[in-house]
Amino acid sequence: MPSEFNQQTIDEFRANEGRVGGMFEGRPLVLLTTTGAKSGKPSTTPMLYLADGDRYIVIASNAGRDHHPSWYHNLRATPEATAEVGTETFEIKAVVVEGTERDQLYARMAEQWPGFRDYEAQTSRRIPVLALYRTAA
Repeated sequence: MPSEFNQQTIDEFRANEGRVGGMFEGRPLVLLTTTGAKSGKPSTTPMLYLADGDRYIVIASNAGRDHHPSWYHNLRATPEATAEVGTETFEIKAVVVEGTERDQLYARMAEQWPGFRDYEAQTSRRIPVLALYRTAA
């Protein structure tokens, strides 16, 4: 079940054709619905994304906590999920990005949203970067 903050963001996103106010106002936001790794139930999480060609890049920062977010574990168990961007809903497959490409994409995200630099400094874990690829039209 999403936190109260996430649920409010999800509701606002869906009620306003993908637009929200507050800290996400004017920023590219995706709602990612994954399948629970343990529960098998759907779980939706709002997150910032970086458009990179035909894929969407997301960061499993978990606000700099020392453990990965649950949505990351869900995608590792079942990489197929559903994404909502604006008024469009589509199926995706998530792939973890590694090495130099991971570092370059993380740096691009941090350029646009410096909070990602702070998250990286707060934790000893290597924060995963994932590419979301459309699988169906």
